[in-house]
Amino acid sequence: MATPGTLTNPVQETKDLKDEKVAEAYQQGHDADHPNSQTTNLSPNADVEKGLQSTATSTLSDEETHQEIPAPVQSTESDIVDWDGSDDPENPLNWTQGRKWGLIACLGAVTLVTPLASSFFAPGVPLVMATFGETSNVIAALVVSIYILGFALGPLIIAPASELYGRFIVYNVCNVFFVIFTICCALSNSMGMLIAFRILAGCAGSAPLTLGGGTIADIFPPQERAGAMAIWSIGPLLGPVLGPVCGGFLVEAKGWRWVFWILAIFGGAFALLLFVFGRETYHPIILSRKTARLRKETGNTSLRSRLDSGLPPREVFIRSIVRPMKMLFLSPMVGLMSIYVAINYGILYLFFTTMTFVFEGTYHFSSGAVGLSYLGMGVGLIVGMAFLGITSDKIIKKEQARGTAIPEHRLHLILSLPGAVCLPIGVFIYAWTTEKRVHWIVPIIGTALVGLGNLTGMMTVQTYLVDAFTIHAASAIAANTVLRSIFGAFLPLAGLDMFDKLGLGWGNSLLGFIAFALIPVPIFFRYRGERIRTNPKLMVQF
Repeated sequence: MATPGTLTNPVQETKDLKDEKVAEAYQQGHDADHPNSQTTNLSPNADVEKGLQSTATSTLSDEETHQEIPAPVQSTESDIVDWDGSDDPENPLNWTQGRKWGLIACLGAVTLVTPLASSFFAPGVPLVMATFGETSNVIAALVVSIYILGFALGPLIIAPASELYGRFIVYNVCNVFFVIFTICCALSNSMGMLIAFRILAGCAGSAPLTLGGGTIADIFPPQERAGAMAIWSIGPLLGPVLGPVCGGFLVEAKGWRWVFWILAIFGGAFALLLFVFGRETYHPIILSRKTARLRKETGNTSLRSRLDSGLPPREVFIRSIVRPMKMLFLSPMVGLMSIYVAINYGILYLFFTTMTFVFEGTYHFSSGAVGLSYLGMGVGLIVGMAFLGITSDKIIKKEQARGTAIPEHRLHLILSLPGAVCLPIGVFIYAWTTEKRVHWIVPIIGTALVGLGNLTGMMTVQTYLVDAFTIHAASAIAANTVLRSIFGAFLPLAGLDMFDKLGLGWGNSLLGFIAFALIPVPIFFRYRGERIRTNPKLMVQF
């Protein structure tokens, strides 16, 4: 609580409160309503290390603020509840390193399981089709990709709920539902039941991906977030690749239902760890609880949290959903970049859903060995991650030293062009080597290029949106994530039928031509992005 002082100017106090609140939101990586939201230059102190928050983060918005902050004329500075100094132990930024990293370890474990579930099941699809007597290619792809649709729908509820009730309770509730829905998948007695519980499991499993980046921002200052983000991102990065590798041998040995039993067992164990060792980290919720406690102790009903937006829950909920959609449809920058990433992501998951059939049918891999065919994709993703992690920050630091850093440097040709080119090349290699039945190692090399191109394309765009929209970055990433997840869920449905009609060569080449046509998108914004951001006619207030 602020120290009581002399009488203050209400107008000045309102301005100070709003400035403090915007600064707090910006430092922690939250959204905030502010007229100058689209910053053009990158300060050395700007938070530019949040690229994976949305892949890994994709949150809708962690904090919404506006002019409707309760008027200070009805309460004095002494009625504002704040941290008890810069070293307040209740502030998650002041937690011990052991406590912080323990939470990150638990959160990382949970974040590994839910993306793992997206593709762990892929090698078992032929057995599932035989179990339920299904022959439709659409159903074969849908039973895998429908889980990703949950990653688009879940955040619409999870992100606003975290603002209203805190991150910790949302994590725990979603983890419980994830385990329950996964068990229901294992017990499914029809294809319809399995698909229904797959999408519900995806909705619940999106919680750590939606809130994880925000949790890291809660407990680490900007200059310390890179390591935590890297560790937390291992799950979203490797989960979809490790899934088929492990799932192939598991399906061959125990059958497809054991895929879900294993997911439920590990999901439940890691959820229990997070419940025991986790704590609430969301600053507005912690201060609101402190305010409620002090009201009860002092009887002063005028007390209010410094981070209290003053908005009713319904307004917070609506804004959390509406703002990303407004940015997606009204901002040419967010819209085009989101389409670019969404198509690339859709191609990636089309590969995830069809590679089992291709390598079993063309190269006669067993159910166990077919999972190994996904390793090429994993190598490409890891190489892309290492390349960007080293090169991107070097470029930004170099430009910061010159005083010329702008968000468009995140789309530097050294960063964006190799990935944009590698993806269609990898698709063409995979297309015609599988069509001509060239040795299996060659198409796997092609998938490595697909993984490399997909990761670099997605991450350069996400880091660019974070830098370009600063305090509205969470909503920009949310718009990107929703569209990406929709494409990842539905584009694969056309895969097997397309291959039946066009063959593996021309069917995959069609995807390659689409990816090739999108190469100019990041290049265009590299050179024209600043002009678009600063053009009053094109700037949209959100």
